Amino acid sequence: MIKLISNITYLHLKKIERCRLLIEVRWHGRGGQGVVTSSELLALAAIYEGKYVYHAPEFGPERRGAPVRAYTRIDNEPIEQHFGIYEPDIVVVIDPTLQTEVDYILSGLKKNGMLILNADEPYEKVIEKAKMNDIRVWYVNAYDIAMDIFGRPFYNTPMLGALVKASNIVNLESVNRAIEEKFKGRGKEIIQKNIQAVELANKEVKQYES
Repeated sequence: MIKLISNITYLHLKKIERCRLLIEVRWHGRGGQGVVTSSELLALAAIYEGKYVYHAPEFGPERRGAPVRAYTRIDNEPIEQHFGIYEPDIVVVIDPTLQTEVDYILSGLKKNGMLILNADEPYEKVIEKAKMNDIRVWYVNAYDIAMDIFGRPFYNTPMLGALVKASNIVNLESVNRAIEEKFKGRGKEIIQKNIQAVELANKEVKQYES
């Protein structure tokens, strides 16, 4: 009898291992804020963990400050969907002014999905609409983190750190490795500041509790 239970447990675990991981992340921000870089770093971190990825930007008007979106798919099987993400599991809003564009940022976000905001406090209308679809809202003041570390509003790596804490989509160590690879030609100081920003946001992000 013990052997039979052991075999059933083993088969059950093997079945779980074969379940698809597919997670789709949509990033929102503005030109010049590193939206595409955030998606790229997440994709690279996932590759380091042996996962399959799809990463692509979507640009609006080609000007600094114009709305920009980027897409990241992560799976444990090869990805065949090479197009934009219209029903994401997770939305990350890098630009703090965009949280007032409630319908825009929440468009298509799945029921029980996750929204991660760059905000000192989430916008009330965002919370109201999120509750309607059981969307979990996380937030962090990436502006203060960026200004303290960079002296400039570089929100992208803090928001990546917040995403990692909220979702456990990849390991923090993999993100740091991706940063080292991405910025290796820009000097140790840039690498260390970005890692510091990721880790600080990872500690400070919190889930909204009504």
